[in-house]
Amino acid sequence: MYKIKQIPEDFIVKEINELKTEEGQYSYFTLKKTNYTTEKAVSTIAEYLKKSRKDIGYAGAKDKNALTEQFISIKGPIKKQDIKLKDIELKYIGNGKERINLGDLKQNKFIITVRNLDELNLKVNEKLQIPNYFDEQRFSENNAEIGKAIIKKDFKKAVDLILGDNLKQSGFEKDVKEHTLKKPNDFVGAIKRIPKKISMMYVHAFQSLIFNETVAEIIKTNTDDYKTVNYSNGIFIFPNNEMQNQKIPLIGFGTEFKDKKIEEISLRLMEKHKINLRDFIIRAMPELSFEGDYRDMFITAENIKTEIKDDEININKKKCIISFNLPKGSYATIVIKKIF
Repeated sequence: MYKIKQIPEDFIVKEINELKTEEGQYSYFTLKKTNYTTEKAVSTIAEYLKKSRKDIGYAGAKDKNALTEQFISIKGPIKKQDIKLKDIELKYIGNGKERINLGDLKQNKFIITVRNLDELNLKVNEKLQIPNYFDEQRFSENNAEIGKAIIKKDFKKAVDLILGDNLKQSGFEKDVKEHTLKKPNDFVGAIKRIPKKISMMYVHAFQSLIFNETVAEIIKTNTDDYKTVNYSNGIFIFPNNEMQNQKIPLIGFGTEFKDKKIEEISLRLMEKHKINLRDFIIRAMPELSFEGDYRDMFITAENIKTEIKDDEININKKKCIISFNLPKGSYATIVIKKIF
């Protein structure tokens, strides 16, 4: 079985962006990090600089177990110099008038070392069509199940799932636990103790699960030539030939289906989960109500290059260093699953 992320240097991510530098109130830096989520790194930087967390913006969240490079903006007066902290390095680029916000990037470039391989003669084209699945990072342990409970208004179950692992009750989980001890039946209040970004992530995870199931079902109904890969929330289906791309809904209360077959599949999957579109209106927590969106069913990995060498970590095995570019919001680990 192949292995990735045996060491942080095995998974390198670099943002591709076109920042316009000019006189302005925002300072732009390149953030290089290891062993940090982007949010944790940004919070650490804010604390070090004695800035509000809201003063720092970034375009996309990057993996913790990786060596990542991305752009951040910091508002207000700041020394125009490089900064080094433990596992965090900031390189000053220049200033500008615009804050960097989520989505403000063109692509991500990945350089991934795939290890523990037997002898192989790998041939991959420079471009490769990939189903645009959400991968394990989106779901973590039980994010989708928590999101489903919130959507179904079973707030008690959501809180029970959040507090299910007593060993991990630190940070916001501790706040949730304290609230339940003070007000045992106020489950909405307990969920509101969670940072908004995280509570939104739960609902997004369930939307992502339905998206994955829809894409897999469409592929399966349109071709018999495919391969399957198991993951924590089901099965990925990869067609062996290219298929026509189309927009697939990330379902919400305002979803309008543009294709009859996609509508039939989505409604069938929602029925399986015992939900409907109106369930995405959460009156007790309007901030978690989602209208819905659309996402490409397929994306293209571009500029693919591979190099095979001896694996210095796994004896008598080979490693493949593979690089490629992906659109924002797509998962490099899905590319690896497709190829290997």
